[in-house]
Order: sequence, then structure tokens, then C-alpha cells
Amino acid sequence: MHRRGHENVLTVLVDPRALRELELQLVTHDLWVWPVGTAGVYRDGPQAAQVLRRRLVEARQGAWDVAADWTLVWIAFGDSWRHGADPLPWSAHAALYDALAPFADRVRFRRGLGGIPRLRVRAEA
Repeated sequence: MHRRGHENVLTVLVDPRALRELELQLVTHDLWVWPVGTAGVYRDGPQAAQVLRRRLVEARQGAWDVAADWTLVWIAFGDSWRHGADPLPWSAHAALYDALAPFADRVRFRRGLGGIPRLRVRAEA
């Protein structure tokens, strides 16, 4: 049986006022921001994002209440971090966490990557 490819991502709650700045910072490290609600992974992306956001916030039992209405995003690794079928190097994890550090007051996340179906960018017409 052939295993379908997946994307390693970090799930992050981002203050919407900081989203653009964060995205611009991460792209310089070949890290890509995908709003969960529009990533095309779920049939009803906005509903899925709402459910996931609520689960993340409630799991922290009040510590993340400030993020209850923040934007839920996945941060994925660009091609420069990939080496064929090899796992992501630890340097990729470190680069991601280092890039998020200046935004500590405007992001919430649990360390550790998750896997989702491959994210695709539509080819330009």
C-alpha cells in the first residue's frame, strides 16, 4: 500500500493584526502561512478552523482566552527545507521557532508538528 504524502505543519493562532507582518517575516525563511479556513484541506474550511481554534483555546484552560478569535493558520516548510523523502531536519524546527519568537505576544502554539494532506498552490493561468 502506498502512503499518501503529507505536509508537516505547525498549527498557530495568530492575532489578525499581526498576520501580515508574521507572514512577511516567515517567507524570508521559506516558511509559508496557510489560513486553515481557506487551505482547501477541509470540505468546510471555516467551520473546521472554528472547531480547531476552540479546541486549542479550551485545552489551555483560560491561558489562551485572548486568542479565542485569532486567525488559525498552518505554517509549512518550503522546498529549501526538504531533502527528498528524508524527514525535516531539526534545523528547520529551530528556524521556525526562532522566527516566531519575536511574535510571542501575538501568537499561540504548542511545539510539535502535525501532518495534513499536501497543500497545493494553484498554477497561474
